[in-house]
Amino acid sequence: MPQPLHVATRKGLFVFERGAKGYASPSVHFLGDPVSMSFADPRDGSWYAALALGHFGVKLRRSDDHGRTWNDVGVPVYPEQPADLPESEREKPGAWTLHQIWSLEAADPRTPGTLWCGTIPGGLFRSDDRGQSWTLVRSLWDRPERRKWFGGGYDWPGIHSVLVDPRDPKHVTVGVSCGGVWTTRDAGSSWELIGKGMFAAYMPPELRDDLSIQDPHLIVACPSRPDAIWAQHHNGVFRSTDGGRSFREIANVPPSVFGFAVAVHPRDPETAWFAPAVKDECRVPVDGKVVVARTRDGGKTFQRLDRGLPAPAYDIVYRHGLAIDETGGVLAMASTTGSLWTSEDGGDSWMTVGQHLPPVYSVRFAPTA
Repeated sequence: MPQPLHVATRKGLFVFERGAKGYASPSVHFLGDPVSMSFADPRDGSWYAALALGHFGVKLRRSDDHGRTWNDVGVPVYPEQPADLPESEREKPGAWTLHQIWSLEAADPRTPGTLWCGTIPGGLFRSDDRGQSWTLVRSLWDRPERRKWFGGGYDWPGIHSVLVDPRDPKHVTVGVSCGGVWTTRDAGSSWELIGKGMFAAYMPPELRDDLSIQDPHLIVACPSRPDAIWAQHHNGVFRSTDGGRSFREIANVPPSVFGFAVAVHPRDPETAWFAPAVKDECRVPVDGKVVVARTRDGGKTFQRLDRGLPAPAYDIVYRHGLAIDETGGVLAMASTTGSLWTSEDGGDSWMTVGQHLPPVYSVRFAPTA
C-alpha cells in the first residue's frame, strides 16, 4: 500500500495521500505556522510536528488519530549555563536555548514511545514517554570538542541526522553542522568522534582534517546494511562502509558535489540519490536546471536525471527535502520555493505534485495506517 507523504513547510504541515492518479489534495495542519520537522511513528501510528513559532518559542504536537486532533507535548529544555564558568569558557547568549527541532527519530524500534530529538543549538535529547518529557544527553553536550562547533546556514550548530542501528538501538550515530559525526554504542552514555577521511575545504589548511568542525549536511544509512553510510558534506559527497568510522570522497557527482540532501535505497546500499547545486553564497541549481544525481554502484558512476524536472528553475532542496519510501520504489523531493515532485521509477522520471507550496523544510513518507 502506498505510503502517505508528510511535507513540513514554513506555513504548515501538508499530508498527501496516494490516489489513483498520484499524490494530490493534501490535508493541511497548522496552516500559517512554520513546521521544522515531522515524524510519523511506525511503532504506534502517532504523528509528531515540531513548530518554530518565533517569539512564542518551539512547540511539539502529537496526534494519535492521524491528524484529526493534535495535543501539545513537551519540548526539549536546556539547563541554565553554569554561572561559575570562567569568562573564557562562557558561551554567548542563546547558546543554551532551544531554537529549533531539526530531527526526530524512534530511539528503539522495539520499544514504543522512545524518541531521539536533534536540535539547534546542537543538543541531543531523549524521551521515553512519547515526547511528554525530554532529557538532554549531557555526555555529548559536555564534550570539550563541542566548543569548536559552529553554525553553517544557521547561527548555531545543529544535530540534523540521527541514525539508529536496527541491529542494536544502543548504537546511534549523529551528524552535526558544523560539528562532525559522532557515535555511541551504549545509548548515549559515552561518545566517539568518527569520520576519518572527511575534510573541510572551507577551513585553513591546518584545520582541514579536524573531525570536530566538519559540516556533513546530512548522513543516511541503508536500513538493510546500516554500516553503509552516505554523507552529503558541505564540500563533497562521502561514503562509508564501516559505520562512519572512515569515509572516502566521491568526486564524480554530476553536475556538482555540493548539495544538502541525500537518500539511500532501503535494501541496496550501492544506490543513492543527491540534489546537486552551486555552493556557498549562490546556492542555485547548476545552469538553472533542477536535476537529481543517482548512483547504483556505490559511487563509481552516476546518472544525471532530469526528466520531468523544471528548467530554467532556481529551486534548492534542503537537507531533509529528499526521501525514499520503505519499499525503495517511490521518491519525493521538494524545494525551498514550494515545488514538490515524486518519482515512481527510481528517479528516471518525475511528476510535479505541487508548484506553489510554502518553502519546504522536510519531506517524509509515513507508515500506512
